[in-house]
Amino acid sequence: MHFALVYSRARIGIDAPLITIEVHLSNGLPAFNIVGLPEASVRESRERVRSAILNAGFEFPSRRMTVNLAPADIPKEGSRFDLAIAVGILAASGQLRCKDFSPWEFVGELGLTSELRRIDASLPAAIQCEKAGRQLVLPTDNAAEIFDFAPHTLIPVQSLGETVAVLQGQQRIAPELPPPPSTDSSTPDFGDIVGQHSARRALEIAASGSHNLLFSGPPGTGKTLMASRLPSILPPLSRDELLETSSIYSVSGDSFSYRQQRPFRNPHHTASAVSLVGGGSQARPGEVSLAHGGVLFLDELPEYPRKVLEVLREPLEAGEITIARANLKVRYPARFQLVAAMNPCPCGYHKDPLHECRCTPDQVQRYRSRISGPLLDRIDLFVHVPRLPPGSLQQAETGECSATIRERVLAARERQLARADCCNAQLTVSALRKTCALTPAGSELLLKAETKLGLSPRAQHRVIKVARTIADLDHSDSIELKHLSEALTYRQMPT
Repeated sequence: MHFALVYSRARIGIDAPLITIEVHLSNGLPAFNIVGLPEASVRESRERVRSAILNAGFEFPSRRMTVNLAPADIPKEGSRFDLAIAVGILAASGQLRCKDFSPWEFVGELGLTSELRRIDASLPAAIQCEKAGRQLVLPTDNAAEIFDFAPHTLIPVQSLGETVAVLQGQQRIAPELPPPPSTDSSTPDFGDIVGQHSARRALEIAASGSHNLLFSGPPGTGKTLMASRLPSILPPLSRDELLETSSIYSVSGDSFSYRQQRPFRNPHHTASAVSLVGGGSQARPGEVSLAHGGVLFLDELPEYPRKVLEVLREPLEAGEITIARANLKVRYPARFQLVAAMNPCPCGYHKDPLHECRCTPDQVQRYRSRISGPLLDRIDLFVHVPRLPPGSLQQAETGECSATIRERVLAARERQLARADCCNAQLTVSALRKTCALTPAGSELLLKAETKLGLSPRAQHRVIKVARTIADLDHSDSIELKHLSEALTYRQMPT
């Protein structure tokens, strides 16, 4: 019987559904048909597979050949099925002496000379393959990104001929241990920040509770510098977080190089909505997903188009983003910490003691109104970054280093995880009522602030969450009046 069945993995977001590849050779005019909802890139694999088989020293069958990619309702795209199709053809034509392919799955793009080339989204495929109890045959270039998570699943190969040798027991290849990640001694440190004690305190609070933060101040005051130092005081990624983040980068085609720190993404203000939230014909992850588990920094916030900023509302609230296409919906994790920075006006010098502002009150108002109220409602801390007095840069002492601050952040995070199994910023309304009760004096203060500052219910909840984080940094089991008072100082947008 001229039939073979092999397994591969498709790509849908960071999921890798199992694909069964059936190859049948029958009598009739020579033909090579691929069915099962393949996209154009998959159909193009016919010529690559044909050349690879011939250049590997095998015969390409001169028969009617049908390749079925099942299930047919899952879209298939890319060149990841080349290797599996070639193995199926060799098995169905009797050139590969192996009757049972159930122990293996195959992914990889074939070159015309039968060499294997790197593919995207190999990590999700390896994780699912390991759960299924199989081994994954894949290009050697993909082995390094998978080794930390599924080392015993891998069979890295460099060519189609090598694959055949491995399957027939003529050769066994063990994955090489990738070199350890290099430690860069020039990692940005919090000690680089001079002065700005209020902003440093706000960053420590934000890191402790995973709160969103907005800096406002004139140019050159260190807003971007401080934002870039935030990852250095955040806790390291957990094993599950690292796996999820690495899977997103694997799908995007980038290698994840932040293993020592959480991701820090800094898209330019000319970025489109698609580049920010993801999309395109293949539903690739955007910046909000690439920042998952880390920091998304938006500099010059009012310069972003309004429609681009509005798409942030869903991931900020839900912690994920859904990309809808005609035939499927793709979900990517997008639980990031938003840090934004802006100038107080178009020229940047509103109320600056050293420079005269050239903007009219109407221009200042229009500039600030580019950021919608619903988006501002999702900011936890508003921080004014003033210009340092002349000469203070040389006279100021070096601040605390990242390691010292990180110890306090870790202690506060441990209290939060023990209490509610999540950071304070992620508390639900019901969990907020259980874990963040206010004293009568605190409730009265919040009521006055609601009237004076016009706080919405969402904004009030965020004030309480920030106060809870300040209490955690203070090693306090209850939210005291001083904690709530400090939280309210970060609630008002600087004028």
